[in-house]
Amino acid sequence: MNSIYKTDFNFPGQTSKYEGKVRDVYTIEDDILVVIASDRISAFDIVMPRPIPHKGQVLNQISLEMLNSTQDIIDNWLISSPDPNVSIGRKLNPIKIEMVIRGYLSGHSDRLYQSGKRSICGVKLEDGLVSNQKFDNPIITPSTKADQGHDEDISKSDIIKNGILTVDQYEEVEEITHRLFLRGTEIAKERGLLLVDTKYEFGYDNNNKLYLIDEIHTPDSSRFFYKDSYNKSIDNGVAPKQLSKEFFRQWLIENNFQGKENQSLPKITDDIVKDVSNRYIELYNKILGLKFDKSNNTNSINQIEENIIKGLNTL
Repeated sequence: MNSIYKTDFNFPGQTSKYEGKVRDVYTIEDDILVVIASDRISAFDIVMPRPIPHKGQVLNQISLEMLNSTQDIIDNWLISSPDPNVSIGRKLNPIKIEMVIRGYLSGHSDRLYQSGKRSICGVKLEDGLVSNQKFDNPIITPSTKADQGHDEDISKSDIIKNGILTVDQYEEVEEITHRLFLRGTEIAKERGLLLVDTKYEFGYDNNNKLYLIDEIHTPDSSRFFYKDSYNKSIDNGVAPKQLSKEFFRQWLIENNFQGKENQSLPKITDDIVKDVSNRYIELYNKILGLKFDKSNNTNSINQIEENIIKGLNTL
């Protein structure tokens, strides 16, 4: 089974390459980005040693659909997708902040809450909330976008105080974040899912026009619950069935790993790899209302390179 763990291309006009936790990003002529969604998986900001078959294609294809479905809210970076694992788009000046928006007390926010914290990124939370409870209104808990190491929570006031964004810039990004989350919630609801939380990233062009960048509404950037079983799960005090990579984080936690110093990574077995791959495919089927075709994930590295060059030649 083909998996893409690492790429090492040299395209015509290539000026740089950046290897992220999941994506390999090639800059062309300093104004075009070629983004390859690999099959790497990360957790606790650490890239795992084994790839997850089909993961990159799932991420790329969901993100393409979601970017196209939100263009009426904000223009985005995307130009084309010449390969199932590849997106080509504009190089923009990224804001070094991830706008994390949460509709439910889940994941990172729940872990902080259960540890006793009642303020996250300057957002006050009341006592008496239970894990995975829906908030009355979505909350925004931004995080820094670290080039290396861990992202860190940051408040609106610190974003402005540190000069990352002006008040007007932040308020524009905040308003668009709420609109994107509402759209994502509506799309998920149509598919029998609840959009629990997600993150959006933004960038400016040289004329200071704001764009949506990176991926959106994928299982790497978002968490989904199954709508039909959510209320029963909450009433019974059990975790709702979800589609995201949070279950993989939970597996790591159960095996005594949270990316902390002196912790050893547990062995990621074939069964775990298969399970994670199936979860990604399941979300693809659910969120897009389509059946994932594994036969489309047969491209060799050479074929991907050829498709990218063809795509660049059309620009």
